[in-house]
Amino acid sequence: MWRGPEAPYRASMSMTEPTRSRAGDRPSEGVFLGADSSPSWVMFCASMIGLLAIMNLIYGISAVSDSTFFVGETEFVLGGLKSWGWVLILVAVAQGAASLAIAGQLAGARWVGVGIVAVNAVIQLLILPAYPWWAAMLFSLDVLVIYGLIAHGARKD
Repeated sequence: MWRGPEAPYRASMSMTEPTRSRAGDRPSEGVFLGADSSPSWVMFCASMIGLLAIMNLIYGISAVSDSTFFVGETEFVLGGLKSWGWVLILVAVAQGAASLAIAGQLAGARWVGVGIVAVNAVIQLLILPAYPWWAAMLFSLDVLVIYGLIAHGARKD
């Protein structure tokens, strides 16, 4: 029987007074679970980084292979469409590795994820002239992932 809002009570096998559970009886809170965070945010961010990696890989391959769905006669500040395609392929590989590291809860993987997603956000802004709506969508996903990893991925002290 549970008593009141302070839930660390557990019912004993008999119908006597419930006893307070010890700290070791509680389920594990996980590595990334902070005071106001949940591991579901971190796993969401890991899966979003993986999804961004797949989208960047497809985007990069299509840029390198002279696909026709990019905006014609686009001029970039730095480089051309093929060079940005190769950059996106390299970023996609790094994002895939970061996604697996975050899902595996490796130490420091969250900050590597924040870094690679921030790099991707800048790249999406630079490649915006080639395919504006797609780049804007990926940029907004990057911002959401950065928020999730920083605000909800803190370790509990």
